[in-house]
Order: sequence, then C-alpha cells, then structure tokens
Amino acid sequence: MRPHPDLPPLLGSRPTTDGTGFAVFASQAEAVELCLFDADDVHGDSERRIELADRIHGVWFGHVPGVGAGQRYGYRVHGGWRPEHGQRHNPHKLLVDPYARAVAGDVEVGPQIFGHVVGPDLIGAGDLMDDRDSAPYVPRSVVVDDSFDWAGDPSAAERRIRWNDSVIYEAHVRGATMTHPGIPAELRGTYAGIAHPAFVEHLQRIGATTLELLPVHAFTSEPRLSQVGSGLSNYWGYNTLGFFAPHLPYAANRDPLGAVTEFKTMVRTLHAHGIEVILDVVYNHTCEQSQLGPTLSWRGLDNETYYRIDERGHDIDVTGCGNTLDTRHPMVTRMILDSLRYWATECHVDGFRFDLAVALGRGHSHDFTIHHPFFVAAKTDPVLSRSKLIAEPWDCGVHGWRTGQFHPPFIEWNDRFRDTTRTFWLTDMAASEYRGHGVRELATRMAGSQDLFCHDDRGPLASVNYVASHDGFTAADMVSYNYKHNEANGENNRDGHDDNRSFNHGVEGPSSDAKTLSDRRRSIRNLLATTLLATGVPMICAGDEIGRTQGGNNNAYCQDNETSWIDWQLEQWQEDLADTVGFLTQLRKAHRVFRQGSFFSTHPRPGDGRVDLLWFGRYGEPMTSQSWEDPRCRVLQMLLLGDDDVSASFLLVFQGKHDPEDVTLPPLSQGRVYDLLWDSSWSRPARDGGLIDPGHTARVEAATMQVYQVV
Repeated sequence: MRPHPDLPPLLGSRPTTDGTGFAVFASQAEAVELCLFDADDVHGDSERRIELADRIHGVWFGHVPGVGAGQRYGYRVHGGWRPEHGQRHNPHKLLVDPYARAVAGDVEVGPQIFGHVVGPDLIGAGDLMDDRDSAPYVPRSVVVDDSFDWAGDPSAAERRIRWNDSVIYEAHVRGATMTHPGIPAELRGTYAGIAHPAFVEHLQRIGATTLELLPVHAFTSEPRLSQVGSGLSNYWGYNTLGFFAPHLPYAANRDPLGAVTEFKTMVRTLHAHGIEVILDVVYNHTCEQSQLGPTLSWRGLDNETYYRIDERGHDIDVTGCGNTLDTRHPMVTRMILDSLRYWATECHVDGFRFDLAVALGRGHSHDFTIHHPFFVAAKTDPVLSRSKLIAEPWDCGVHGWRTGQFHPPFIEWNDRFRDTTRTFWLTDMAASEYRGHGVRELATRMAGSQDLFCHDDRGPLASVNYVASHDGFTAADMVSYNYKHNEANGENNRDGHDDNRSFNHGVEGPSSDAKTLSDRRRSIRNLLATTLLATGVPMICAGDEIGRTQGGNNNAYCQDNETSWIDWQLEQWQEDLADTVGFLTQLRKAHRVFRQGSFFSTHPRPGDGRVDLLWFGRYGEPMTSQSWEDPRCRVLQMLLLGDDDVSASFLLVFQGKHDPEDVTLPPLSQGRVYDLLWDSSWSRPARDGGLIDPGHTARVEAATMQVYQVV
C-alpha cells in the first residue's frame, strides 16, 4: 500500500494479506472518517467510523485489519462550509469513494442526498448546510479483490484489430438484449447477455469487429427525472457515480464482486470470438450536477479541486449537465488516467470513446488546447497510447466544435460525414427542387474527409464515419419522421435536436403503404452502404441493421423501455437488411480499396499513369470544376482503382434524383467490364446483377446506390 515513506499510498481500497488499506484525496479537509457497513445494512445502522490519521499531499489513508473483499464502506469529510468559495464539506453526507471498484445500492432521490437545505421541489438555497444524514440513501463503496482467470485471453497487442479492419457497433448493455428470445430471461439486459452466443452470433453475422458499449461506469438518475414524469430514469448512463466500478444493475449476478467478475467474463468471451470491447467513458462531468445538485462523492470530498467553479463558487458548465470536471488540476487528470488504466489492464478493455472530449482539454482560461496535459499524458502513456482512443470532438462551451483538431493516436466521430450523408440521401430528396448541395461534399466524405484530417500525418482512418448514434434518430426513424416526437420525455418536446436532416417519404410515422415502405427501406440501405463503403472507420448504431425504431424519439436518454430496447421479433425485411449489412461488411473486409490507410493519390502512379481514385458524372465523363460546383448535379460515380494483385477495383454509383436515370459507366482499360454486385433497390443481396461494358448505360432507380466490381 505504501512502498515509499514520503509518498501517500495508491488511492482507493486495496486488500492486503491481513486487512485492507484505504486512501482518499481530500486536500482541504480538516478530518476524514472511514465508515464501514455490514453488507445487508441498507439503513446505516451498522455504521462503524474510523478516523484516518495519516495524511500526505492531501491524501488521507489508513490500514484496517480484518477487512477484506466485499466490505461496504464510505467516507465522511469534515472541513469548511464556504459555498461562496467553493468549499462544501458536510460530515452529515456519506460519500462514495471515487476510486471504488464496485458500488452497491441505488441513490434514493430526496432532500437527504443534497449537501445543503432543499425545498420540496429539490431546488436548494445552496448556501445553508443540511444536517440530515444521507447514509440510508447513498450507495456503498465495496472493497474488491482484482484476481481473475484471464487464461487464454490474448495480449492487448495480439487481440488488437487494425483501424482499417474495424467495424464499430455502438450498443447499450441493457437495450441490446432485453427482448432477445434466444437469450435466457435472467441474462437479458446484462453483461452475461452481451456474452451470450445468440448476441455474439449476431455481431458476427453483420461483420462487427468492435463492440462500443454506452457507459458501463456506475451511474445514477438525475433527481429531476422523478419529478418530470413517472417511469423516467437515466437510461444512457451519462451520469457517472463511479469511474472504476461497473454498473451493478447491468449484471445478472447482483453481488458487487460477482458483477466485476461477470464484466470481465464478458470481455474475455468477446475476445475469444475475435471481438474487441470499447467503452464510452464520461470524464467531462459527474452525476452531482450543479452546486444545487446532490452531494454523493467528489463535491463533499474536495469541490474546489474536482470541479471548474467561478468566483462565486458556482459550477462552470461546458457539458450541459450542470458541472465540469476540472482537468487543470493534476489529481483530477490522475483520476481519469488511473481509471482508464484500470479498465485497460485489469479488465482488458481495448479502447475508449471519450464523451465531450473537448471539455477534457480546456485550460486555465477555459479555452481548448490539444496540448492539454491530459492529452499529452494519454498519448505518451505506455498502456493508453496502445489502446484505441476515440474523441467526440465537441462540447457545449464556447468554441466547442473541434472536429478534425485532435492528434494521433486519437481518432474522431465525424459529424460532417453524418450530416452530409443524411443531406444527400434524405433532406435533398425531400425537396421538390434540389436545394443546391450537389455532390462535392459527398465526394469529400467518401474519400476520407481529407479537409478535416490531413494534418499531423493523420489519414482517413482518423474519421469515424456514421449516420446515426445513440443520440438522435435511428436510421429507421430518420427515413420515417420529419420532426422529433419526444413528448414521452416529459419536457413538452423541447428536448433533443431539431436539425435532424430526416425525410419521412411523405407520411409522418408508421405507414402501411407499400411504396412508402419500399422507399424508406431503400433509403436505409443507402445510408448504411455509404457508411460501410466510405474511406474511414465505419460505425453502426445498434439496431440500425434491422431497422430499429424509437417512434420518432430522438433523445431517448430517459426511456428504459421498449422505446429504446432492440426488438428482436424480426420481419423478413429486417432479416434481409441484416444480411445486406453482412454482405457490405464482408465486401469491405475482402477488398483493400474500401480500407485505405492513407488519402488517395492526386498524381499518376509511376509506370501506369493511374491514380487511386477517379470521379465521373452521369454520362461517364470526368468531373470538372463546373460539375463539382453545380448544385443540380445529383449523380456521382466513384471509381476506386485497386492493385489487381492485392485488391480489385470498384465503381460506386450515387444516384440522388427523384426519378430513374440512365447512367453511362466510365471507361476502363481494354477488356475490362463492370460486374454489378449490389444495388440498394434490392431488398437483399442478389449477386446476379450481370456484366456491363464501359461506355454502356445502366438503368439506376431513383435514390439508389450501386456497387460494381471491375472484372
């Protein structure tokens, strides 16, 4: 626990041969009490307090003999109550250990969990200390033994899938399997359910290589949700209570130690099937919200250190969630790095997607810098720098949009790809006359977004290409709704994005009209094929491959019900769509031209005069500066030239008009022809499109994408 006499021990609770060592950071505290509880005590009657007598560099610590794995505990902190200066110590509030590797119990919403006096509407005065004991209403930290049998699990280097071979599948632990008939009822919605063969087989069927899980860190619901409407709770999990603990309700084994084991078993099982695990992590804010929010952990320990606060002691919020963790302080950055290393080393997680990553890089004047110590540490850390790191490159603060501005090894969600793809296939198609976007932006995104990712020796693999994520319309809803329908969220439909770039194809919501349904399903195929065959790293939102709907709700963060869960009772068109996705991912895997690691050449290659990529218009003519700028241009042909010894060549045709068009296929070297492999007007892969000579015309249906192989 303490190998050096002049340094504090490692933070958290760590079992030893004869007890457990405890250490917690509280730099402004006057005294810290460790509180031990019996495992079955939910009211706090068994509480035993032990004052931590040792302190070095703001860390309070001590060793308790006879205490081992499974022990429930928390902290009470004595110190100044000066809210106007940011100090909010209140010994009446039991605090969760920020480093706890398991958390047992739920937060019971009520005035007792706040550090200050609150009224019946849970809005507090903020400056009056509350003397009500919160122990009966706050979860317990749990001592964890890290031992686990990782026998057979490949090393991090051995199991890593290269970015150009990766297909990311963004899923929610609970929602992914809650209704799956092939998974036992007791395992649905759990880590064990994710590891079940029925779900693993689905991932393999659609060609997903990398499972990105929405937050699995212990979290709680916002108190206001219980006031907004009955049955609402935080479903997505972006409301963290513990950065080291797996969320207990996601475990089939509700014993906290069993939950940790179940999570690790899930990771080991997925690795055994060649599937990586990436965690969506939320280090930009916590569940304690603003200065009027609950006191559950960090606020009561060291509010001035953990949070960005202004001169009045109020939270500075660039996250939209009430508070922002202050990564300017070394101990906050250390906590984040310690958490990441824990999940990477002890839990064998393969990578991380950083929610609102810009918030992590705001400096002393709250402006963003990619040279922030956190990013420098992550890029140079021997463990984390070898993990997969994905940035959500924006936050809610001033100058918060930073797409393309991160540095290796980080790659980024590409919102420009999302918006461009939706615009071409949906909003432009919704207009009776084309709105003037043309095809230039689509070509830029298909070729890897070089305008965004050309600096610092980055390439197209810095771009995560997607059209839908957990936040916003599903693919099925963006082809079925022109407007969001979030009434069930209890905010009078004010929440959620209004810029959805969607098209309902003439009918708002469900329809039984055969043509409307056919058009919508073709549009889904267009969106997914554009994503999967574009240069970059593709990401699919769970359920899009089977046409999942949320009934037009584009902000289902509080809907832990059938609105958000994947419905696995599939109709034939959904089976066909899943097979289509599997066909497209297999095509991507088999041919290197779809997995470029560098941007396409702009100059002829020595010896043959060819370039890697050529663009043509409707009549098979090379694109000119005039056609690139023409807002009426709605047909684009993308000829990807592969090395015949390694990869074949392919032609992608994008036909974004309201009516069918005769498209002249571009010229090829003598003796070569085009073989139609896939057409988005097909309900399922057919593989019998036939051969077409260059210079001949092909009939392409309205709003259709085609894929030809050069043979």
